[in-house]
Amino acid sequence: MARDVAQGAEVGAAADAQGGAVGGVEASAASDAAGGFHRPSAAELKARLSPLQYRVTQEEGTEPPFANAYWDNHRDGIYVDVVSGEPLFASRDKFDSGTGWPSFTRPLTPENVVERVDRKLFMVRTEVRSRTAGSHLGHLFDDGPAPTHQRYCINSASLRFVPKEELEAAGYAAFRALFE
Repeated sequence: MARDVAQGAEVGAAADAQGGAVGGVEASAASDAAGGFHRPSAAELKARLSPLQYRVTQEEGTEPPFANAYWDNHRDGIYVDVVSGEPLFASRDKFDSGTGWPSFTRPLTPENVVERVDRKLFMVRTEVRSRTAGSHLGHLFDDGPAPTHQRYCINSASLRFVPKEELEAAGYAAFRALFE
């Protein structure tokens, strides 16, 4: 099921090819937040991100379980890539997996999430990255709840949470309808 996709591909291209709507939201809204994104240099990212955010997103690190920002967040809103701002996951698809990391049953905008084969640590897993920035997010497992049976196990350090009441001000107004 994992697929290799070139990093830096246009965010909305896949959704546009599928007719434009993703999860009830127009693809243009899904791509607007990352539209015009130019990948910062490593030095710029090191200056902008915390050491943990850099290690997780750029060096494929993993943050400690139960000691991260969003594993126990129960507010309504969306989670976006800390590097590019592309929308990735919604609180409506978040569940308590008992692992200590934020877990989701599916991406908010599937075209913004890229799956790759990860053969590190003497096992084969499915790594999850953001499409536009190529940020390492976490891994995908097939032990989640119905109906998808998927568990996107994501590092909080790779995410920025945008509460529903701040969606418009942050440029994510198209996603407000998810919470009404």
